[in-house]
Amino acid sequence: MRKILAICLLLFSAVGVLYAKSPYLVSATKGDNALVLKFNQSISSADAKISTLNEKPNYRNFIDIKGIINGKAIKIVNFMNADEIVIAQNNPSTIRIVFKSKFQRTLKAKFQGNNVILILDNFVANENIGKDLQVNTKTKTTQNKAAKQQSKPQANTAQSKQTQTTTSSKGISKVGKTIVIDPGHGGKDPGAVSGKLQEKVAVLQISKKLGDELKKRGYKVHFTRQTDKFINLRDRTKMANDKNADLFISLHANAAPNAQKAKSMRGIETFFLSPARSERSKNAAALENKSDIEEMNFFSKQTFLNFLNREKIIASNKLGIDIHSNMLKNIKARNFSVTDGGVREAPFWVLVGALMPAVLIEIGYITHPVEGELMFNNNYQNALAQGIANGVDDYFVKNR
Repeated sequence: MRKILAICLLLFSAVGVLYAKSPYLVSATKGDNALVLKFNQSISSADAKISTLNEKPNYRNFIDIKGIINGKAIKIVNFMNADEIVIAQNNPSTIRIVFKSKFQRTLKAKFQGNNVILILDNFVANENIGKDLQVNTKTKTTQNKAAKQQSKPQANTAQSKQTQTTTSSKGISKVGKTIVIDPGHGGKDPGAVSGKLQEKVAVLQISKKLGDELKKRGYKVHFTRQTDKFINLRDRTKMANDKNADLFISLHANAAPNAQKAKSMRGIETFFLSPARSERSKNAAALENKSDIEEMNFFSKQTFLNFLNREKIIASNKLGIDIHSNMLKNIKARNFSVTDGGVREAPFWVLVGALMPAVLIEIGYITHPVEGELMFNNNYQNALAQGIANGVDDYFVKNR
Protein backbone atom coordinates (compact mmCIF):
# COMPACT_ATOMS: atom_id res chain seq x y z
CA MET A 1 0.00 0.00 0.00
CA ARG A 2 2.88 2.39 0.76
CA LYS A 3 4.32 1.59 -2.65
CA ILE A 4 0.99 2.56 -4.28
CA LEU A 5 0.96 5.90 -2.49
CA ALA A 6 4.59 6.52 -3.36
CA ILE A 7 3.79 6.05 -7.06
CA CYS A 8 0.74 8.32 -6.76
CA LEU A 9 2.65 11.13 -5.08
CA LEU A 10 5.61 10.78 -7.45
CA LEU A 11 3.33 11.26 -10.45
CA PHE A 12 1.58 14.18 -8.79
CA SER A 13 4.93 15.86 -8.09
CA ALA A 14 5.90 15.50 -11.74
CA VAL A 15 2.89 17.51 -12.87
CA GLY A 16 4.56 20.87 -12.29
CA VAL A 17 7.35 20.00 -14.74
CA LEU A 18 5.02 18.61 -17.42
CA TYR A 19 2.24 21.17 -17.13
CA ALA A 20 3.61 23.74 -19.56
CA LYS A 21 4.38 21.41 -22.46
CA SER A 22 1.00 20.82 -24.12
CA PRO A 23 -2.24 22.83 -23.98
CA TYR A 24 -5.05 20.77 -22.47
CA LEU A 25 -8.77 21.35 -23.04
CA VAL A 26 -10.37 21.95 -19.64
CA SER A 27 -13.94 22.68 -20.72
CA ALA A 28 -16.26 23.47 -23.63
CA THR A 29 -19.07 25.81 -22.61
CA LYS A 30 -22.11 27.12 -24.48
CA GLY A 31 -22.13 30.91 -24.36
CA ASP A 32 -24.64 33.30 -25.89
CA ASN A 33 -24.44 32.06 -29.48
CA ALA A 34 -20.76 31.28 -28.90
CA LEU A 35 -18.76 28.18 -28.00
CA VAL A 36 -16.12 28.92 -25.36
CA LEU A 37 -13.17 26.53 -25.16
CA LYS A 38 -11.07 26.81 -22.03
CA PHE A 39 -7.50 25.50 -21.94
CA ASN A 40 -5.01 25.03 -19.12
CA GLN A 41 -2.72 27.63 -20.65
CA SER A 42 -2.80 30.57 -23.03
CA ILE A 43 -3.75 29.92 -26.68
CA SER A 44 -2.93 32.30 -29.54
CA SER A 45 -3.98 32.51 -33.19
CA ALA A 46 -0.61 30.92 -34.06
CA ASP A 47 -1.85 27.72 -32.35
CA ALA A 48 -4.97 27.49 -34.54
CA LYS A 49 -6.04 27.19 -38.17
CA ILE A 50 -9.53 27.73 -39.60
CA SER A 51 -10.64 25.88 -42.73
CA THR A 52 -13.84 25.28 -44.68
CA LEU A 53 -15.23 22.45 -46.77
CA ASN A 54 -18.31 23.67 -48.61
CA GLU A 55 -19.93 20.79 -50.44
CA LYS A 56 -23.71 20.63 -50.77
CA PRO A 57 -25.82 19.45 -49.04
CA ASN A 58 -23.49 19.72 -46.02
CA TYR A 59 -21.15 22.59 -45.30
CA ARG A 60 -18.32 22.19 -42.82
CA ASN A 61 -16.30 24.82 -40.99
CA PHE A 62 -13.55 23.57 -38.77
CA ILE A 63 -10.74 24.87 -36.63
CA ASP A 64 -7.63 22.93 -35.61
CA ILE A 65 -6.14 23.96 -32.27
CA LYS A 66 -2.93 22.72 -30.73
CA GLY A 67 -3.97 20.73 -27.66
CA ILE A 68 -5.21 17.51 -26.10
CA ILE A 69 -8.70 16.35 -25.11
CA ASN A 70 -9.59 13.48 -22.79
CA GLY A 71 -12.19 10.89 -23.80
CA LYS A 72 -14.23 10.43 -26.94
CA ALA A 73 -15.52 13.11 -29.27
CA ILE A 74 -18.00 15.58 -27.80
CA LYS A 75 -21.11 16.25 -29.89
CA ILE A 76 -23.40 19.25 -29.58
CA VAL A 77 -26.51 19.45 -31.77
CA ASN A 78 -28.49 22.45 -33.02
CA PHE A 79 -26.38 25.24 -31.55
CA MET A 80 -24.74 28.33 -33.03
CA ASN A 81 -26.38 28.02 -36.46
CA ALA A 82 -24.87 24.54 -36.77
CA ASP A 83 -26.74 21.28 -37.07
CA GLU A 84 -23.91 19.54 -35.27
CA ILE A 85 -20.64 20.51 -33.56
CA VAL A 86 -18.00 17.84 -32.96
CA ILE A 87 -14.96 18.32 -30.72
CA ALA A 88 -12.39 15.53 -31.09
CA GLN A 89 -8.70 14.66 -31.12
CA ASN A 90 -7.62 14.95 -34.76
CA ASN A 91 -4.05 13.76 -34.10
CA PRO A 92 -1.91 13.36 -30.96
CA SER A 93 -1.23 17.10 -30.73
CA THR A 94 -4.29 18.71 -32.36
CA ILE A 95 -7.94 19.14 -31.38
CA ARG A 96 -10.39 19.63 -34.26
CA ILE A 97 -13.75 21.37 -33.82
CA VAL A 98 -16.10 20.77 -36.76
CA PHE A 99 -19.29 22.77 -37.40
CA LYS A 100 -21.76 21.05 -39.76
CA SER A 101 -24.60 22.98 -41.38
CA LYS A 102 -26.96 22.82 -44.34
CA PHE A 103 -26.09 26.46 -45.06
CA GLN A 104 -22.80 28.13 -45.82
CA ARG A 105 -21.35 29.82 -42.72
CA THR A 106 -18.32 31.81 -41.60
CA LEU A 107 -16.35 30.62 -38.58
CA LYS A 108 -14.57 33.24 -36.47
CA ALA A 109 -12.28 32.85 -33.48
CA LYS A 110 -11.33 35.16 -30.63
CA PHE A 111 -8.28 34.32 -28.52
CA GLN A 112 -8.41 35.63 -24.94
CA GLY A 113 -5.69 34.13 -22.77
CA ASN A 114 -6.72 30.57 -21.94
CA ASN A 115 -10.05 30.96 -23.76
CA VAL A 116 -10.90 30.46 -27.42
CA ILE A 117 -14.32 31.91 -28.33
CA LEU A 118 -15.88 30.52 -31.50
CA ILE A 119 -18.72 32.17 -33.44
CA LEU A 120 -20.48 30.74 -36.50
CA ASP A 121 -21.98 33.62 -38.50
CA ASN A 122 -23.89 33.90 -41.76
CA PHE A 123 -21.58 33.61 -44.74
CA VAL A 124 -20.10 36.84 -46.10
CA ALA A 125 -18.09 36.61 -49.33
CA ASN A 126 -14.40 37.63 -49.20
CA GLU A 127 -14.47 38.02 -45.42
CA ASN A 128 -11.24 37.40 -43.51
CA ILE A 129 -12.34 34.38 -41.49
CA GLY A 130 -9.05 34.14 -39.64
CA LYS A 131 -9.27 37.63 -38.17
CA ASP A 132 -10.03 37.96 -34.45
CA LEU A 133 -13.63 38.98 -33.83
CA GLN A 134 -14.96 41.42 -31.28
CA VAL A 135 -17.59 39.52 -29.33
CA ASN A 136 -19.23 39.74 -25.95
CA THR A 137 -20.57 36.28 -25.10
CA LYS A 138 -22.99 37.83 -22.63
CA THR A 139 -24.62 40.28 -25.12
CA LYS A 140 -26.59 39.39 -28.23
CA THR A 141 -25.73 41.35 -31.32
CA THR A 142 -28.14 42.19 -34.12
CA GLN A 143 -26.22 39.82 -36.38
CA ASN A 144 -26.61 36.94 -33.93
CA LYS A 145 -30.33 37.63 -33.66
CA ALA A 146 -30.65 37.49 -37.42
CA ALA A 147 -28.70 34.24 -37.50
CA LYS A 148 -31.06 32.78 -34.90
CA GLN A 149 -34.05 33.70 -37.05
CA GLN A 150 -32.48 31.95 -40.03
CA SER A 151 -31.74 28.79 -38.09
CA LYS A 152 -35.07 28.72 -36.25
CA PRO A 153 -37.02 26.70 -38.87
CA GLN A 154 -34.38 23.96 -38.61
CA ALA A 155 -34.73 23.58 -34.86
CA ASN A 156 -35.87 20.18 -33.69
CA THR A 157 -37.42 18.94 -30.46
CA ALA A 158 -34.02 18.64 -28.74
CA GLN A 159 -33.29 22.31 -29.42
CA SER A 160 -36.69 23.38 -28.12
CA LYS A 161 -36.07 21.49 -24.90
CA GLN A 162 -32.70 23.20 -24.47
CA THR A 163 -34.24 26.65 -24.78
CA GLN A 164 -36.93 26.03 -22.19
CA THR A 165 -36.36 27.40 -18.70
CA THR A 166 -36.63 24.89 -15.87
CA THR A 167 -36.00 26.80 -12.67
CA SER A 168 -36.14 25.67 -9.05
CA SER A 169 -37.32 27.70 -6.09
CA LYS A 170 -33.67 28.68 -5.62
CA GLY A 171 -33.70 30.31 -9.04
CA ILE A 172 -31.24 28.06 -10.86
CA SER A 173 -31.73 26.94 -14.45
CA LYS A 174 -31.22 23.19 -14.73
CA VAL A 175 -31.78 22.75 -18.44
CA GLY A 176 -28.68 21.18 -19.93
CA LYS A 177 -27.09 20.39 -16.55
CA THR A 178 -25.76 16.84 -16.67
CA ILE A 179 -24.66 14.88 -13.61
CA VAL A 180 -22.77 11.57 -13.80
CA ILE A 181 -23.14 9.39 -10.71
CA ASP A 182 -20.52 6.72 -10.07
CA PRO A 183 -21.43 3.90 -7.67
CA GLY A 184 -18.02 2.60 -6.60
CA HIS A 185 -16.70 -0.91 -7.20
CA GLY A 186 -19.10 -3.60 -8.50
CA GLY A 187 -18.99 -7.11 -9.94
CA LYS A 188 -15.88 -8.99 -8.91
CA ASP A 189 -14.87 -6.06 -6.69
CA PRO A 190 -17.12 -5.85 -3.58
CA GLY A 191 -15.25 -2.88 -2.11
CA ALA A 192 -15.20 -2.68 1.68
CA VAL A 193 -16.82 -5.65 3.44
CA SER A 194 -18.14 -6.20 6.97
CA GLY A 195 -19.73 -9.60 7.46
CA LYS A 196 -22.52 -9.81 4.87
CA LEU A 197 -22.45 -6.08 4.23
CA GLN A 198 -20.79 -5.04 0.98
CA GLU A 199 -19.85 -1.54 -0.13
CA LYS A 200 -20.82 -2.13 -3.77
CA VAL A 201 -24.42 -2.91 -2.77
CA ALA A 202 -24.95 0.09 -0.47
CA VAL A 203 -23.48 2.67 -2.87
CA LEU A 204 -25.51 1.36 -5.82
CA GLN A 205 -28.74 1.63 -3.81
CA ILE A 206 -27.96 5.19 -2.72
CA SER A 207 -26.79 6.17 -6.21
CA LYS A 208 -30.13 5.13 -7.70
CA LYS A 209 -32.00 7.16 -5.10
CA LEU A 210 -29.74 10.14 -5.81
CA GLY A 211 -30.37 9.78 -9.53
CA ASP A 212 -34.13 9.76 -9.01
CA GLU A 213 -33.91 12.83 -6.78
CA LEU A 214 -31.81 14.79 -9.28
CA LYS A 215 -34.12 13.84 -12.16
CA LYS A 216 -37.11 15.14 -10.18
CA ARG A 217 -35.30 18.47 -9.91
CA GLY A 218 -34.74 18.73 -13.66
CA TYR A 219 -31.20 17.46 -14.05
CA LYS A 220 -30.08 15.01 -16.70
CA VAL A 221 -28.49 11.99 -14.99
CA HIS A 222 -26.17 9.21 -16.17
CA PHE A 223 -24.66 6.32 -14.20
CA THR A 224 -21.33 4.60 -14.66
CA ARG A 225 -23.14 1.42 -13.64
CA GLN A 226 -26.73 0.52 -12.73
CA THR A 227 -26.14 -3.16 -12.06
CA ASP A 228 -23.60 -5.29 -10.19
CA LYS A 229 -20.95 -4.77 -12.84
CA PHE A 230 -17.19 -4.20 -12.60
CA ILE A 231 -15.87 -1.10 -14.38
CA ASN A 232 -12.23 -0.04 -14.66
CA LEU A 233 -11.32 3.20 -12.93
CA ARG A 234 -10.15 4.78 -16.18
CA ASP A 235 -13.56 4.20 -17.79
CA ARG A 236 -15.58 5.93 -15.07
CA THR A 237 -14.50 9.54 -15.61
CA LYS A 238 -14.20 8.82 -19.33
CA MET A 239 -17.94 8.14 -19.34
CA ALA A 240 -18.49 11.53 -17.69
CA ASN A 241 -16.31 13.25 -20.28
CA ASP A 242 -18.09 11.49 -23.14
CA LYS A 243 -21.43 12.69 -21.76
CA ASN A 244 -20.05 16.24 -21.47
CA ALA A 245 -21.14 16.20 -17.81
CA ASP A 246 -21.20 19.27 -15.58
CA LEU A 247 -20.44 17.29 -12.39
CA PHE A 248 -19.04 13.87 -11.47
CA ILE A 249 -20.04 12.33 -8.12
CA SER A 250 -18.51 9.05 -6.98
CA LEU A 251 -20.03 7.19 -4.00
CA HIS A 252 -18.04 4.86 -1.75
CA ALA A 253 -17.96 3.46 1.79
CA ASN A 254 -14.95 3.43 4.09
CA ALA A 255 -13.60 0.70 6.36
CA ALA A 256 -11.49 0.57 9.50
CA PRO A 257 -8.03 -1.01 9.10
CA ASN A 258 -8.62 -3.59 11.85
CA ALA A 259 -11.26 -4.97 14.24
CA GLN A 260 -9.91 -2.95 17.14
CA LYS A 261 -10.61 0.36 15.42
CA ALA A 262 -13.88 -0.75 13.82
CA LYS A 263 -15.93 0.29 16.85
CA SER A 264 -14.55 3.82 16.94
CA MET A 265 -13.93 4.83 13.32
CA ARG A 266 -17.01 6.41 11.75
CA GLY A 267 -18.08 9.50 9.84
CA ILE A 268 -19.05 10.87 6.43
CA GLU A 269 -16.18 12.30 4.41
CA THR A 270 -16.07 14.11 1.08
CA PHE A 271 -12.90 14.16 -1.04
CA PHE A 272 -11.65 16.08 -4.04
CA LEU A 273 -8.59 15.19 -6.12
CA SER A 274 -5.32 16.64 -4.90
CA PRO A 275 -2.08 15.32 -3.39
CA ALA A 276 -3.03 14.05 0.08
CA ARG A 277 -1.76 16.04 3.04
CA SER A 278 -3.07 14.02 5.98
CA GLU A 279 -2.46 10.40 6.93
CA ARG A 280 -6.21 9.77 7.09
CA SER A 281 -6.68 11.00 3.50
CA LYS A 282 -3.79 8.85 2.30
CA ASN A 283 -5.27 5.77 3.95
CA ALA A 284 -8.72 6.41 2.48
CA ALA A 285 -7.26 6.83 -1.01
CA ALA A 286 -5.10 3.72 -0.68
CA LEU A 287 -8.16 1.65 0.29
CA GLU A 288 -10.13 2.71 -2.80
CA ASN A 289 -7.15 2.68 -5.19
CA LYS A 290 -6.01 -0.86 -4.41
CA SER A 291 -8.92 -2.47 -6.28
CA ASP A 292 -7.54 -1.37 -9.63
CA ILE A 293 -3.78 -1.11 -9.27
CA GLU A 294 -3.13 -2.23 -12.82
CA GLU A 295 -4.85 0.94 -14.06
CA MET A 296 -1.97 3.08 -12.80
CA ASN A 297 0.15 2.38 -15.85
CA PHE A 298 -2.70 3.43 -18.14
CA PHE A 299 -3.02 7.02 -16.98
CA SER A 300 -0.90 9.25 -19.14
CA LYS A 301 1.01 12.22 -17.82
CA GLN A 302 -1.40 14.42 -19.73
CA THR A 303 -4.33 13.01 -17.77
CA PHE A 304 -2.74 14.24 -14.57
CA LEU A 305 -2.15 17.60 -16.19
CA ASN A 306 -5.81 17.84 -17.04
CA PHE A 307 -7.17 17.74 -13.51
CA LEU A 308 -4.37 19.07 -11.40
CA ASN A 309 -4.79 22.73 -12.18
CA ARG A 310 -5.70 25.20 -9.50
CA GLU A 311 -9.05 26.20 -10.97
CA LYS A 312 -10.35 22.62 -11.18
CA ILE A 313 -9.18 21.86 -7.64
CA ILE A 314 -10.96 24.96 -6.31
CA ALA A 315 -14.20 24.14 -8.18
CA SER A 316 -14.18 20.57 -6.85
CA ASN A 317 -13.44 21.82 -3.35
CA LYS A 318 -16.45 24.15 -3.53
CA LEU A 319 -18.66 21.33 -4.78
CA GLY A 320 -17.43 19.10 -1.96
CA ILE A 321 -18.19 21.72 0.68
CA ASP A 322 -21.74 22.32 -0.60
CA ILE A 323 -22.55 18.62 -0.85
CA HIS A 324 -20.98 17.75 2.49
CA SER A 325 -22.72 20.46 4.51
CA ASN A 326 -26.11 19.60 3.00
CA MET A 327 -25.66 15.87 3.65
CA LEU A 328 -24.98 16.50 7.33
CA LYS A 329 -27.85 18.97 7.62
CA ASN A 330 -30.39 16.65 6.01
CA ILE A 331 -29.33 13.57 7.96
CA LYS A 332 -29.55 15.45 11.27
CA ALA A 333 -32.98 16.78 10.27
CA ARG A 334 -34.15 13.16 9.98
CA ASN A 335 -32.94 12.52 13.56
CA PHE A 336 -30.10 10.22 12.55
CA SER A 337 -26.78 10.37 14.37
CA VAL A 338 -23.95 11.45 12.08
CA THR A 339 -20.24 12.18 12.49
CA ASP A 340 -18.63 14.90 10.39
CA GLY A 341 -15.45 13.53 8.78
CA GLY A 342 -14.85 16.77 6.88
CA VAL A 343 -13.98 17.74 3.31
CA ARG A 344 -10.49 16.55 2.42
CA GLU A 345 -7.91 16.31 -0.35
CA ALA A 346 -6.75 12.89 -1.54
CA PRO A 347 -5.27 11.26 -4.69
CA PHE A 348 -8.23 9.08 -5.68
CA TRP A 349 -7.59 7.46 -9.05
CA VAL A 350 -11.28 7.36 -9.95
CA LEU A 351 -11.31 11.19 -10.06
CA VAL A 352 -8.28 11.47 -12.35
CA GLY A 353 -9.13 12.62 -15.86
CA ALA A 354 -12.47 14.29 -15.15
CA LEU A 355 -13.01 17.42 -17.25
CA MET A 356 -15.56 18.74 -14.76
CA PRO A 357 -15.71 19.37 -10.98
CA ALA A 358 -15.57 15.95 -9.33
CA VAL A 359 -15.89 14.63 -5.79
CA LEU A 360 -15.77 11.26 -4.03
CA ILE A 361 -18.10 10.76 -1.07
CA GLU A 362 -17.37 8.19 1.62
CA ILE A 363 -20.88 7.66 3.01
CA GLY A 364 -19.52 6.23 6.27
CA TYR A 365 -17.62 3.28 7.71
CA ILE A 366 -19.20 -0.02 6.78
CA THR A 367 -17.20 -1.66 9.58
CA HIS A 368 -18.81 0.48 12.31
CA PRO A 369 -21.53 -1.51 14.16
CA VAL A 370 -24.09 1.32 13.84
CA GLU A 371 -23.02 3.26 10.76
CA GLY A 372 -22.55 0.12 8.70
CA GLU A 373 -26.16 -0.96 9.27
CA LEU A 374 -27.47 2.56 8.59
CA MET A 375 -26.04 2.47 5.06
CA PHE A 376 -28.69 -0.12 4.20
CA ASN A 377 -31.55 1.69 5.98
CA ASN A 378 -34.07 3.02 3.43
CA ASN A 379 -34.80 6.27 5.31
CA TYR A 380 -31.12 6.93 5.90
CA GLN A 381 -30.36 6.35 2.21
CA ASN A 382 -33.11 8.80 1.24
CA ALA A 383 -31.68 11.39 3.63
CA LEU A 384 -28.23 10.98 2.09
CA ALA A 385 -29.53 11.22 -1.47
CA GLN A 386 -31.62 14.31 -0.80
CA GLY A 387 -28.73 15.96 1.05
CA ILE A 388 -26.37 15.39 -1.89
CA ALA A 389 -29.00 16.75 -4.31
CA ASN A 390 -29.42 19.85 -2.12
CA GLY A 391 -25.66 20.32 -2.28
CA VAL A 392 -25.72 20.14 -6.07
CA ASP A 393 -28.44 22.82 -6.13
CA ASP A 394 -26.39 25.04 -3.82
CA TYR A 395 -23.28 24.63 -5.95
CA PHE A 396 -25.03 25.81 -9.10
CA VAL A 397 -26.64 28.73 -7.24
CA LYS A 398 -23.22 29.94 -6.08
CA ASN A 399 -21.34 29.16 -9.29
CA ARG A 400 -23.53 30.30 -12.19
